[in-house]
Amino acid sequence: MGKLRSKVALASASTVLLASAAVAAAVPAGAAAAGCSVNYAVSSQWPGGFGANVAITNLGDPVTSWALTWSYSAGQTITQAWNTTLTQSGSAITARNVSYNGNIPTNGTTSFGFNGSWTGSNPAPTSFAMNGVACTGSTTPTTAPPTTAPPTTAPPTTAPSTTAPPTTAPPTSPPPTGPADITVNSTSRYQTVDGFGAATWIWGSSTWSTAETQTLVGLGPNQLGLSIIRTGISPESGEWPVQVNALRTAKSYGSDVKILASPWTAPAAWKTNNSRINGGKLRTDYYDDYANHLNSYVQYMRNQGVTVDVTSVQNEPDWHPNYDSMDWSGTELRNFVRDHGQRVQNTELMVAEAVNLNYSYTDPTLNDATARNNIGYIGGHLYGLESSGRLGPYNLANQHGKPVWMTEWNHHEADGSGSNIWGNPSNQAVWDETLDDIMRTVHRTMEANWGAYIWWYGKRFYSFIGDGEAAYGTTAGAPLKRGYAFSQYAKYVRPGYQRVALTKSSKASPLEVTAYTGGGKTTLVILNRSNSAVNNAVIQVPQNVTRAEHYLTSQYSNAASQSVSVNGRQVSVNVGARSISTVVLTP
Repeated sequence: MGKLRSKVALASASTVLLASAAVAAAVPAGAAAAGCSVNYAVSSQWPGGFGANVAITNLGDPVTSWALTWSYSAGQTITQAWNTTLTQSGSAITARNVSYNGNIPTNGTTSFGFNGSWTGSNPAPTSFAMNGVACTGSTTPTTAPPTTAPPTTAPPTTAPSTTAPPTTAPPTSPPPTGPADITVNSTSRYQTVDGFGAATWIWGSSTWSTAETQTLVGLGPNQLGLSIIRTGISPESGEWPVQVNALRTAKSYGSDVKILASPWTAPAAWKTNNSRINGGKLRTDYYDDYANHLNSYVQYMRNQGVTVDVTSVQNEPDWHPNYDSMDWSGTELRNFVRDHGQRVQNTELMVAEAVNLNYSYTDPTLNDATARNNIGYIGGHLYGLESSGRLGPYNLANQHGKPVWMTEWNHHEADGSGSNIWGNPSNQAVWDETLDDIMRTVHRTMEANWGAYIWWYGKRFYSFIGDGEAAYGTTAGAPLKRGYAFSQYAKYVRPGYQRVALTKSSKASPLEVTAYTGGGKTTLVILNRSNSAVNNAVIQVPQNVTRAEHYLTSQYSNAASQSVSVNGRQVSVNVGARSISTVVLTP
């Protein structure tokens, strides 16, 4: 609940090389077709090191094993790899499939990643070949498709999973025909989405680097698309400059990024316990000073080029730990915003981030016309929210047009006693918790008409990008599995989109689906938490589709592009078992 975490900062950057697909060459009868395209993306870069992800799309006949080769031109050296067996001889690199990802169907994609070192410069490779055939984006005939298995090699030092992964990829979807499995009804609309986000460091002198911030908010390859950044308002104004660069970068580099600023406490001298910690109430004779304090923060940031879109009155007024905290009742919060809320200018006020959206902290403000007019948002945290029965529509807030934001949750039980599992992108325990707990609650908050979902720290070993803490095995600044999964919402459901209605057939009953309209597109986010794929799922939308995109994250894939078949207003997709997908349809 907003606890202090250790902090490690390391720079990152993103570059992309894409061998784009071209029209397939004619193939003689009786010959197998071979061809491929490759997306090589540097996901993070720091002095002397980098991380990269490689996606291979097979344009020819299905293959049962693959070996991808390329060469470096600046002496780069690969130090660690996952989802592949990778060898290096001088500048020449060979990446071979492992046991669970050798099958690539026609138009199918598989991916792997690695870390490396560099000196001087780190240019991307300019050419690739799969099984000896150049990846030019076209196909050429061969005498026979490759049939030999890759040579036996030592297994990776960390096993991807204790459960055997699927041995075959799902088939390419045929053109959709017949009744739809998911039908989108864009005439029935629900909440407007304000965004999906995470928090910067709250305490201390560290923050995200420029490159890390770009990875978190950017919309490019291996970037996560966050659209809300939460930060803390220190009771000491001398600490305010720490976050300026990260917040300014988020605002300037991201698309429609909002800043939420949350105070944990007022200055000690203004409180009944004369301390920053262990709760204590704000003395009523300092209510005006506290309002001026919040306003000063907003204006300071504004002068630094950072608009603070939303300012909370208090983080967790119902939690009084032995770190920064302050105690309020719902009546006291109402009195403060009613009598002093207008002092805080150029921002919207939020009340008041209770641990589990306890209505007793927000109802008094919503029921008072003057207080209600001085706020823009209702906030609450997810701790215990489901068991309390409040992970659902907040009718009083909806009645008065006040969007509800989920502004903090921190959950990482998968590590048990602290085992080094977070740096392994295919660890099953990490994936199960990500899909069944975190992504499920994002889905539920959207269905409950909430406007935003904000995770705890964006940079942490169990979060969206790694922090480099040795005990947990992550690379500082590199996207993690949980970040890729969260990006299935954040990157494609943008601020201002509206959730719309849908219906499902019995075939689609295992799927948890929400649909959105915005940006001239229809976007669906699909969770399949079952152990079976739902193949050839037909989605129907109100208008003819001219472009369809499908991205999937699973235990073995990171926001990987998938094939989609289009026929008028219908598209057909394969929804893998234990996965989260995003389907973006453009009329």
